[in-house]
Amino acid sequence: MSEAPPEPVNFRAVQFLISAPTLAECPPDSGAEVAFAGRSNAGKSSAINALTGNSKLARTSKTPGRTQLINFFRLSDERRLVDLPGYGYAKVARSMKDEWQRHLAFYLERRQCLRGLVLLMDIRQPLKEFDLHMLTWANTAGLPVHILLTKADKLKNGPANNTRFAVEKALKEQGLDTGVTVQTFSATRKTGLDKLEHKLNGWLAPADSGSL
Repeated sequence: MSEAPPEPVNFRAVQFLISAPTLAECPPDSGAEVAFAGRSNAGKSSAINALTGNSKLARTSKTPGRTQLINFFRLSDERRLVDLPGYGYAKVARSMKDEWQRHLAFYLERRQCLRGLVLLMDIRQPLKEFDLHMLTWANTAGLPVHILLTKADKLKNGPANNTRFAVEKALKEQGLDTGVTVQTFSATRKTGLDKLEHKLNGWLAPADSGSL
């Protein structure tokens, strides 16, 4: 008799855990976590808030680039969501941006409990330099990536799907498509939220019945 599938994650039970400026100050490297990353105008905070049903969980700002720490949110004792620093429009020195890049790369390549990366891109401006950096680091680490093409409500269905196909084609041409999935998403209309939840449930499922 087959075992029952694991209970789906209750994303609405989320709680803020800690903010860490470096990997050394992150929570213990155990359990399972999924990280969210994106350029400062990609709608990352809005997506996290839509997923968790908490409009105040992740900070949204009209001044992109405000999030400069690695923010951890607790789903259960052994499951977490992680909000990674976004930049691109942040009005800070180049040396600070370089420092963020080092911490991001170190986190993606060294964090053993990281099960996957959700990479958010404005559907009207996909695959910018930051996005390619993140995809390259994830590829190096053998980390699966799920791309959210955000703000899909700004386009009609046809153009939105055409953009998704174009992104998938570009990733394949650049050899960055291994372990990468792509979907359209709108935090405003909750479009694609079910697909995102399904992906995260798969990543956060226990490795075996007694592992988490």
